[in-house]
Amino acid sequence: MGSGLSLFTNGSSSSSPPSRERDLLKPGLGDLPESCVALILEKLDPVEICRFSKLNGAFRSASWADFVWESKLPHDYRSILEKILGGFPEKLRKRDIYNFLSRVNSFDDGTKKAWVDKRTSDLCLCISVKGLSVTGIDDRRYWNHIPSDESRFASVAYLQQVWWFQVDGEIEFPFPAGTYSVFFRLHLGKPGKRFGWRVCNNEQIHGWDIKPVQFQIWTEDGQHSSSQCMLTEPGTWSHYHAGDFVVGKSKSSSTKLRFSMTQIDCTHTKGGLCVDSVIVYPSSCKDRLRRF
Repeated sequence: MGSGLSLFTNGSSSSSPPSRERDLLKPGLGDLPESCVALILEKLDPVEICRFSKLNGAFRSASWADFVWESKLPHDYRSILEKILGGFPEKLRKRDIYNFLSRVNSFDDGTKKAWVDKRTSDLCLCISVKGLSVTGIDDRRYWNHIPSDESRFASVAYLQQVWWFQVDGEIEFPFPAGTYSVFFRLHLGKPGKRFGWRVCNNEQIHGWDIKPVQFQIWTEDGQHSSSQCMLTEPGTWSHYHAGDFVVGKSKSSSTKLRFSMTQIDCTHTKGGLCVDSVIVYPSSCKDRLRRF
């Protein structure tokens, strides 16, 4: 019986293909048609597409397909590019356009920056204090521009003391459809460096705990939002919510947005405040503001 079993075993092993031949018969990722790979990549977010493009040649080639990136671009990406660059560059593939928009791009003499969120493809916008209208900004008794490596714009406006505090701004931009939140990025106290360590001078902070600051936004189609709050967090950059606005899917032109921050009670002075920028962020992503 032992010899019979031995013969049966030997016979079956001789009829099976060698392990190397078996491996050649197994399909792998490299055997997928490029068109099928592109359909798979279309369902992923941009970060995942770039990661999968490193798998092999088929995934790398498919990652350049225009229809893969068309769905990742904002609906009005042509208008956005024209606003940032002053024109639309021809002969660019959709992936090149996405790569450009996902970087932080400056425009309007460097006073504004715009980019597309790499995960959600939503549009984000940041406006420097130098692109805003600040009452008394040219009077050095009240205001100074100070360099800062904590700002996207490398400098902020520092208020020493003033009776009438008012910051206004407006922008016209082709925002894609969605809900957006507007924030003022502020800092109580004067940040700086000493022996390589971050320090904050709080000596001139006063007046912000007496009456609240009012934040407002308006859009051309009649939307309005208003909020009030005390400024009470010295030594750290904070984002103060001014309001939200909605851009409808049927809107085909640019959205005009106005915003303001005021504390105009002249019964007391206020000072010791840094104003960095105004940020327009998709409401669904506003939890990422802490990265600024």
